[in-house]
Amino acid sequence: MSDTDQPVSLDEHRGITARKETEIRRRLAAVAADQLRLRLREAELERFILAAPSETWPDVAERARYLINLFAATPAARDPRRRKLIAAVLDDLKRLSAATETKE
Repeated sequence: MSDTDQPVSLDEHRGITARKETEIRRRLAAVAADQLRLRLREAELERFILAAPSETWPDVAERARYLINLFAATPAARDPRRRKLIAAVLDDLKRLSAATETKE
């Protein structure tokens, strides 16, 4: 194989600024692809959750946990009092779900 058969790395011929800009574009594209995959997985999970009603209290707790975590990611949930409420309710769900599972 001759030297002319080797692929040329264009990054080597760019200046530092152009390389940084290219890297930023690549990373932004990767983040956008990851976000799309996440949205698709969330939609799939939500379809699964809606497919049938919960049969046990731990199942209800899992659904509630999911919704609470969605709310926790919103600007409205940044208030310190709400953060405490969210943490307390998630702790309650975990504790009560564990208690219910040990009784079964």
